[in-house]
Amino acid sequence: MNEHDERGNTMTGVDPDRLDDQQLMKELETIHRTRHDTLLYGSNDALRAHNERMAQLEGEFLRRNPRRPVAAGRTREGARERGSGQSTTPTTPAT
Repeated sequence: MNEHDERGNTMTGVDPDRLDDQQLMKELETIHRTRHDTLLYGSNDALRAHNERMAQLEGEFLRRNPRRPVAAGRTREGARERGSGQSTTPTTPAT
């Protein structure tokens, strides 16, 4: 489905805020799976569209999940401790 936004730019796909949680996750899984091939073999236009769509989908995911679990190993401090045997399991931010 192609839609046009108010600036006249073409956007492929449904507006992320109109997707339910399951649809959003499916779209994110698909775009992440196709990222490498798009980077290596896609035209500049395809890469630009991929970047824009990924940013839209990821932005919507973050809007819906502001307190998502964060793995300690995926933080700057956690990366420094990686070799020390520290756990990298996700933690929920303190309230």
